[in-house]
Amino acid sequence: MPAPKKAAEEIQALREQINRHNYLYYVLDAPEIGDAEYDRLFQRLVELEGKYPELVTPDSPTQRVGAAPLEAFGTVRHMFPMLSLNNAFEVAELQEFDRRVKTFADLPPGEVITYVAELKIDGLATCLRYEDGLLVSAATRGDGAVGEDVTQNVRTIKTIPLRWLSGSALPGTVEVRGEVHLQRSEFERINKEQEAKGEATFANPRNAAAGSVRQLDSRITAKRRLNFFAYEVRAAEPRFPTHSQGLQRLREAGFPVNPHSKTIEGIDEVAAYCLDWQQRQGELDYNVDGVVVKVDEIAIQNRAGWVSRSPRWAIAYKFPAEEALTVVRDILVSVGRTGVLTPVAIMEPVFVDGSTVQRATLHNEDELRRKDVRVGDTVVIRKAGDVIPEVVRVLPEKRTGKEKKFAFPNKCPACGGPAVRPEGEVAYRCLNPACPAQVRGNLEHWGSRGALDIVGLGEQTVEALVSNGLVKDVADLYTLTKEQVKGLERFADKSADNLVRAIEGSRSPTLARFIYGLGIRHVGDHVAEVLAEHLGTVEKFLEASAADLSQVSEVGPVIAASVEEYVRNPGSRALVAKLLSVGVRPQPVRKAEVTEGPFVGKTVVFTGGLSSLTRQEAERLVKNQGGRISSSVSKETDYVVAGDKPGSKHEKALKLGVRVLSEEEFLRMGRTAEH
Repeated sequence: MPAPKKAAEEIQALREQINRHNYLYYVLDAPEIGDAEYDRLFQRLVELEGKYPELVTPDSPTQRVGAAPLEAFGTVRHMFPMLSLNNAFEVAELQEFDRRVKTFADLPPGEVITYVAELKIDGLATCLRYEDGLLVSAATRGDGAVGEDVTQNVRTIKTIPLRWLSGSALPGTVEVRGEVHLQRSEFERINKEQEAKGEATFANPRNAAAGSVRQLDSRITAKRRLNFFAYEVRAAEPRFPTHSQGLQRLREAGFPVNPHSKTIEGIDEVAAYCLDWQQRQGELDYNVDGVVVKVDEIAIQNRAGWVSRSPRWAIAYKFPAEEALTVVRDILVSVGRTGVLTPVAIMEPVFVDGSTVQRATLHNEDELRRKDVRVGDTVVIRKAGDVIPEVVRVLPEKRTGKEKKFAFPNKCPACGGPAVRPEGEVAYRCLNPACPAQVRGNLEHWGSRGALDIVGLGEQTVEALVSNGLVKDVADLYTLTKEQVKGLERFADKSADNLVRAIEGSRSPTLARFIYGLGIRHVGDHVAEVLAEHLGTVEKFLEASAADLSQVSEVGPVIAASVEEYVRNPGSRALVAKLLSVGVRPQPVRKAEVTEGPFVGKTVVFTGGLSSLTRQEAERLVKNQGGRISSSVSKETDYVVAGDKPGSKHEKALKLGVRVLSEEEFLRMGRTAEH
């Protein structure tokens, strides 16, 4: 028998009341009723839903906790990539950022840009997806494209609405990005409980928040009282004209937005805001490690564009990291997979920024000499975020005269081969491609998750394979037999079989994974995807030129030159040929060939802001229809698409007689071709 209409109406009214009071209490910190009255409303809802279970919905306040523990996390693909940010540590770097934005957005040097400055919360970046107002998934940042599915845990965070407040004006399907974090007071409470139970305590609030979100049992997460600040809303349509308007829509929909976010005119005022909060951060009950600065106007964001995995229109001003004193006991030189020799200080263990450290990078010979670091010195070290600790400075007043200067080696410490410093570079390099340290680094990189993803090919396995002479390069992996692997320490019949099977399963990688796995300088996994999409096949990859690649969106001149240098190198070509000869077959990128249409074989340049689509979407439309994108106007340019406030490219097009298209003309041409 269906539930009475009166019960359904009361349940709906109770949910709306409870959601509103949750918002007032957890987000606005302005409760209108006491705990007893709130408990009465909640208990009445529990009672009615128990009586009429068919009326229970996923967005009911009673459904935040209660699901069975998970065995493992699934994955969620983000609607839009979660990009990382470039960092600034000085006011001069903020000013340089402002200059770059104006250059890439075709703005006059003297124009004052409106920015939004937001405190950079030290927590776990999280992406929430809502459909028609209902929370349907939550994911960690992951690799920027795919994250861990933590929906069950995020539902327990009371500052995150399971459904938007009624009357909010957000579009149908959106992603809300934000930072899950712990307040300092809550962090202290959790650690006291951990100590009382005889369990390990957390190093800092960030680690505690991340560990809480990744609990397989959401009931544990619920006890941690996590918090959340939303900092961005992303939707396909409609778009908000400014970032600050998007934040306001989030507030209206019931999301907590940091109250200290501020819209600011000009980079000088932004710098003042950053320096002010650098001094005031101790006033807060949550950790912040900097300020995120974003261009407010979306049209200018689109004109400035992106590079690889970072937007050009945003930057993170980082506060100075925590520092600590320790003593240098030795200086060693490590050899990376690209042959770079890096001096490393081995120190007395010291606790800094949430963990105990014993090693700190000295970067290169020039830095070592400039700081005059000696064995036996007392030094100041710091560790910002998750990066390797570095030596900031030496305290010469603490020297006793027993300290020893370090002589940088002219031979590779791993293989004994010559170490040279190429002209114009700061690093020494080992030129021996068979150097064991480089071989080990290349093997680990090849088997890493973003590359060929070979399960079991970790550091210890690689060390065993190299030290026993079984592999000298990544191609040798594909000639390994189960019997050879069984002869290694720690490998039994099944584990040897698993490793060989995992290697066999990697013989047909995507072209992007193959390119990334080669370990080309400056080519990360995202750039590898861009290159694969542009080149299509491994044969085209081997023919790549810097001139061609520099025309590709998201591939700058440094990356283009690095790829050309790699494919022209005889040793690199020999390795690729060897991989192909042992049966590794990178899968070509299948593209529908375009033979007719307005952009086939045409070179297109964009200038000014577009209102109906992003710059990347516009460029993709051209490329999908057989056209090429260029960043500069020349006689070879076929079309210049002029959006709002076009810059010098528009003027140059007029001088050269290049056809200029309005945004409407460009869309008409592109959409006509699509149909």
